[in-house]
Amino acid sequence: MSQQIQEHQLSWALQIPSPNSSDRADPTDISLLVIHNISLPPGQFGGPHIDALFCNQLDGLAHPYFAGICELRVSAHLLIRRDGIVVQYVPFNRKAWHAGNSSFAGRAECNEYSIGIELEGTNEIPFTDKQYQQLVLITHLLLAAYPAITPERIAGHSDIAPGRKTDPGPCFDWPRYRGLI
Repeated sequence: MSQQIQEHQLSWALQIPSPNSSDRADPTDISLLVIHNISLPPGQFGGPHIDALFCNQLDGLAHPYFAGICELRVSAHLLIRRDGIVVQYVPFNRKAWHAGNSSFAGRAECNEYSIGIELEGTNEIPFTDKQYQQLVLITHLLLAAYPAITPERIAGHSDIAPGRKTDPGPCFDWPRYRGLI
């Protein structure tokens, strides 16, 4: 299968549409890539819980941690699972609700102009080779499709929401990633 972006979607990604998205104020202003990490429950990988969270279907009784987050209305454009499978929740031309209260280079509301990619992981566990391979491939495609995103305009969630967020965390190998893009 050809690996490309078609109509603001990855051609090979599993598509699970999230209701947690909205129109961008300016759909042509896509100029930041934000990298996150997520695991549900924390520290556990696999399973349907991330999909359920991003689709407002997380059962607050299924795990004690879920009771505090099941009412959140959040999403990301993409999730890269530990095995390299890519899930797309929101087309790139729409605003995903991933950054929250944030700013980059003095500009607030990063959701308006960014693409958010979640890596299935934690701050304490290294990410997999398959995740880096997919992230690098996707980054190259995004840089080509949205030229306002440059290598200098790629940030971690912790960079755009310091003090509030810590992801992608110390186990994310920024030098490895930047060396491959």
